[in-house]
Amino acid sequence: MTTFNLPDLGEGLTEATLLSWLVAEGETIVVDQPIAEVETAKSAIEVPSPYAGVVTTLHGAVGETMIVDEPLITVGAEDEAGSSPGSRSAGSSSSGSEPGALSYREEERAGTVPATGAVTDPEAAGAEDGQEGGSGNVLIGYGTSASKNGRRRRRRNGTSRPGTTGGAAAPAAAPSTQSAESSRRGAAFSTSDAAASAISSVQKAPRVSSPLVRRLAREHGLPLAELTGTGPDGMILRADVLAAIDSAAQTASSPAPRAGAASDSASGPASGPASGSASGPAPAPATGSAAAPTSSSASMAGAPAPGGLEVRERVPMSGMRKAVATTLTRSRREIPEATVWQDVDMTEVLALRSRLKEQAQKDGITAPSLLALLSRFVLAGLYHYPDLATRLEDTAAGTQEIVHYDGVNLGFAAQTPAGLVVPVIRHAERLSARGLHGEISRLVGEAREGKISGKELTGGTFTVNNYGVFGSDGATPIINHPEVGILGIGRILDRAWAVNGELAVRKVATLTIAFDHRVCDGGTAGGFLNFVATCLEDPSSALADL
Repeated sequence: MTTFNLPDLGEGLTEATLLSWLVAEGETIVVDQPIAEVETAKSAIEVPSPYAGVVTTLHGAVGETMIVDEPLITVGAEDEAGSSPGSRSAGSSSSGSEPGALSYREEERAGTVPATGAVTDPEAAGAEDGQEGGSGNVLIGYGTSASKNGRRRRRRNGTSRPGTTGGAAAPAAAPSTQSAESSRRGAAFSTSDAAASAISSVQKAPRVSSPLVRRLAREHGLPLAELTGTGPDGMILRADVLAAIDSAAQTASSPAPRAGAASDSASGPASGPASGSASGPAPAPATGSAAAPTSSSASMAGAPAPGGLEVRERVPMSGMRKAVATTLTRSRREIPEATVWQDVDMTEVLALRSRLKEQAQKDGITAPSLLALLSRFVLAGLYHYPDLATRLEDTAAGTQEIVHYDGVNLGFAAQTPAGLVVPVIRHAERLSARGLHGEISRLVGEAREGKISGKELTGGTFTVNNYGVFGSDGATPIINHPEVGILGIGRILDRAWAVNGELAVRKVATLTIAFDHRVCDGGTAGGFLNFVATCLEDPSSALADL
């Protein structure tokens, strides 16, 4: 039997939502065959199997959040598929004991470093080195290169996810009390002084889910050793750091001091190894803290509903929704944004687009959309006001720098069935309005089908948002961190407008720009907004800049 863990999905991602299984238990699979579709914070992807054989166990249900380096699927040889669990020797669930097993090296695990001084399983420590051929299908964490070491470290708590097939080494059920937890740990580890010292050394090295989490804690002056992790083996997640930040802010603003770590009491036994002495008092639950989804749901199940209303349903946030929430929250927390707006007469640009459509129909080509024309004018404006397409970055010396780029990666907001995404057109300044239209159409199509890559959702330096398609006259858009500016346009309405001293009915929309006041001032933002407005009101005047 070989258990394949969810591989590192790249870009510091530590979890994914299981959208669907592409195989079933008992089915025979081949190497590189897609086995599951998962949704990360960036996009939906198919996970291929590096093994061939018969699927014996699917670890997880559709809709469940899967953790990187946790079991995803167990595959056995065809002659093993019908054998009973009792026919296998104890400890066979550890795939590291098989010379041909493909497993991660410690340094490839997302957000972790090679464990030093960790208590390892004797079976894993004694495994033979083996060589294996690559699968040919590269996904971060495993791929075409042959493994140099077939040994696999077992997780420190010695457990596997529910449903993992194996021998007597896997416990039948998770202990529900602190005493049961202590008994299980006593059976798994030696009680000698040497073993206790080794465990203590592991506890003193906090594990984080990604370098971004470590950086977030450092930026807010939070020592990792003082945080209680709610992830596997007490791993510190982004939610734990954000909860500690919120707790510190509430403590500073509240006359009554709050005590206790930012953790959920329901997750106490699971986080015991990283939270200090097991015999000490349980940490006090912090109100409003972001704990692990399962613990949070358990603690909220019996909570009284506000105003006497009954809870109809609790829906876990998807990976993409959580990513959007994190980005927007960070933007509001870190960026001192200011907003300016201007009403624009869109009559002339709409007439221009109408003429372009007529000509395109004759030529059998596609005319640029209004968003493509607006994007082209925005790019011309950024040429004159480049400060709005920069980024503010921290240096190693503790100072800050405004980073200017050679070109513009233009993002645009797109609504998909999975939520809001911002695809990015790289080096958009090199494209014509028709070229921009083609890229916008391609990226929107891929995003709505869930096939857009994570690379095409990152790296933007300025964003355009057409919220007018939702019937909104205007809005105050939130800057897409770490960018420093975003321009939005509302719906187009017939309004009374003064033209050459006389009233006329014109097509009018409102342009709005939100900008980072640390990077530039109102003069820059206002000048850029007026330039784009002039291009829309008199497109012929923009020809010199296109």
